[in-house]
Amino acid sequence: MDCEYVREYYNVPAQIGRRVIYNGNLGTIYKDGGNYIAVNFDTEKAGHTHNIHPEDEKLEYLGIGKIRKMTRSQQRYRDYLDADCGLTFAEWIGVK
Repeated sequence: MDCEYVREYYNVPAQIGRRVIYNGNLGTIYKDGGNYIAVNFDTEKAGHTHNIHPEDEKLEYLGIGKIRKMTRSQQRYRDYLDADCGLTFAEWIGVK
């Protein structure tokens, strides 16, 4: 639900797409992390996130930005992880 719990419980402006600075690193809130916010830093591949506590003293909230899209291969691997099917990735994509 787009960081609704974090916004209400911690009274912070967390939402997907909001830019942040954490410990001097620029990033974007990429997804709702439950009690945390999942941040994708500008220096890392799209889709790679770090869970950060919304009230961490090293975290500064900025304006709204643009979420970087994952590559097709990154998205395929994310879909595999979400499927939790018990297959290897090679089996899941049909490689023998």
